Amino acid sequence: MEGGELPGVLVFALEGPYGVCEGHIGELQKQFSLITMTEFVENKTQFRQKIQAIYIWGGKPVIDRELLQSLPSLKIIANGGVGVNHLDLQLIASFGVKVANTPHAVSDPTADLGMALLLAAARRVLEGCQLAVAPDTEDFCVNWMGQEVTGATLGIVGMGSIGYRIAQRAKAFEMKILYHNRTRRKLEEEEAVGATYCERLDNLLQQSDFVMLVASLTPQTRGLIGRRELRLMKPTSILVNISRGLLVDQDALVDALQTGVISAAALDVTYPEPLPRDHPLLKLKNVTLTPHIGSATHQARRQMMRDMTDSILAALGGRPVPNEVLLQ
Repeated sequence: MEGGELPGVLVFALEGPYGVCEGHIGELQKQFSLITMTEFVENKTQFRQKIQAIYIWGGKPVIDRELLQSLPSLKIIANGGVGVNHLDLQLIASFGVKVANTPHAVSDPTADLGMALLLAAARRVLEGCQLAVAPDTEDFCVNWMGQEVTGATLGIVGMGSIGYRIAQRAKAFEMKILYHNRTRRKLEEEEAVGATYCERLDNLLQQSDFVMLVASLTPQTRGLIGRRELRLMKPTSILVNISRGLLVDQDALVDALQTGVISAAALDVTYPEPLPRDHPLLKLKNVTLTPHIGSATHQARRQMMRDMTDSILAALGGRPVPNEVLLQ
């Protein structure tokens, strides 16, 4: 930059629940001048021309037309994470602004969490922990049981990078793997993990002991699992969602869990997040919940930061943007 001035990058905050990770700030400040939303709102005249990129962390800052109109020098929006359903890509593109995400950094940790939730729900780990530490527990019932994972059938809905890594892990548990996806994987990829393609989602739901949702949220996948789909599943089956809460009709899921239509659910995502404190999902023993932590490892988050940095620098330098999100 002229005079050695660092390019301005808009972030939501440098602290708090949606702030940039404290351990990342120093590394980012070597490359960029970080400008918080509060600083920008309080002095738009000073910063509007300086800001060339937006760094989205935890879904913040929110991108809307007003913000885009107020940043005439903006070249790229870098999003931490793979999902971009919170971004209006058409609107952003109309301003000549690129979008990048971080698909590679999140794949392995999110797949790890998916398997952790599957195992926890199958073996009733959360219930078992509560029983073990309860002050009134005097005996452990010998007939307190969960479900076997080894040899069971896993149905993966969404066989992208994360879905495929789940299949790799499930293979080690000798699971029978079914998958449903917009496009079928190559035959050699299927054979490598022993996966069978189900063109119809219904077939996967009817056969699976565990159903893992890994599909992106789009208008077509919103409400993908509703009352009808839940009734197709086995009464002993377990639903795992590590994608987006809006893939599932939550009212239908509550009814299914309360009435034995399915056995249990393990959810890293809900809608909204967090759920209202009186939501029935919070009160059910056959539900395992985590606070949207698929990519929440120190290693993955640092790689996300570095991937976002690379994308911003590429855009500002007029080079091809790694992990650019293109309009479909």
